[in-house]
Formats: sequence, C-alpha cells, structure tokens
Amino acid sequence: MRFIRVIAILVIGFGLAGCGSKFRTYTGPEVTQIQVSKADRKLYLFNNDRVLQSYDIGLGFAPVGAKQFEGDGKTPEGAYTISYKNPDSQFHLSLKISYPNEADTAFAEAQGKSPGGDIVIHGGPKRPTNKRDWTWGCIAVTDREIEVIYSMVKEGTPIYIMP
Repeated sequence: MRFIRVIAILVIGFGLAGCGSKFRTYTGPEVTQIQVSKADRKLYLFNNDRVLQSYDIGLGFAPVGAKQFEGDGKTPEGAYTISYKNPDSQFHLSLKISYPNEADTAFAEAQGKSPGGDIVIHGGPKRPTNKRDWTWGCIAVTDREIEVIYSMVKEGTPIYIMP
C-alpha cells in the first residue's frame, strides 16, 4: 500500500512539474511567414495566405521609422528571417531576427555608425511597465505568448516588418 502511494505521489509530481514548462509543443499547420505591422502594433503568424494567430506587440521606445543605428530605439523595417531560437533569453524566450542585413550595415557604415543588432521577438519585461513601446528595437509580447510563438516558428521562417 505504501509503495502505491509513493508511485502516485511521483506520478502527480512529475505531471505538475510539466505544467510550468516554458516549452510547448505545436502540431498544427506550419508557420510559413511572420508579418509585423508596426503602425497597428500587431504580429501575425501565417500559413501561406491564412492567419493562424495574431498578437498585440510592443516595439522600440522610438517606434516611428526604420532602425538605422545602434541605440536609436527603432524597430527595423524590411524582409528578414528568424535566424536563431534562444531558449535562455533574458526575456523568457526569444526568436532572433536576421537584422542587420547587408543593406542595413552598408547604410549605417556610410554614416560612420553601427547598425546595431540583437533584434528579437521576446517576452517580458521582468518588471511591469506602463509603456507600450519599451524595448531597444525588439518586438515584445507576453511571456505566455512567446511560449506559443516559439513553439510554432522554425529557424529560417521569413519575417516581414512593415511601417
């Protein structure tokens, strides 16, 4: 009888441990592209021409206009890809955007500046904020939302960031 109790407690414990995991499983249609509308503060996950999910987003602290230089607080605009999935992000989970591309780098260097980098879609913030656009140029969603997005999106997925 005691053995059965121990087994039951272990089964319940392992079951509950899985409930808090930030890594979700997705078995639905493939995400073939991501579209971001900065003006509408929306991120859309597409399967071909069908929207699978949409999310409200926060942007860089200076959201109008395309990112040009490191520290400008702007979110890039243009065509990129998801180049890396970071399970150990300081903002829960993150998806690296392939900014800067060659054109972004050439423009910034022609001005004698750095284009910056490390632009991601991430969760957070760790401390509550009353600002909608609070990142340094990234695209922010809630921690729960980045868990879903992270599970759905593969490296190499195109992302189109529009004004």
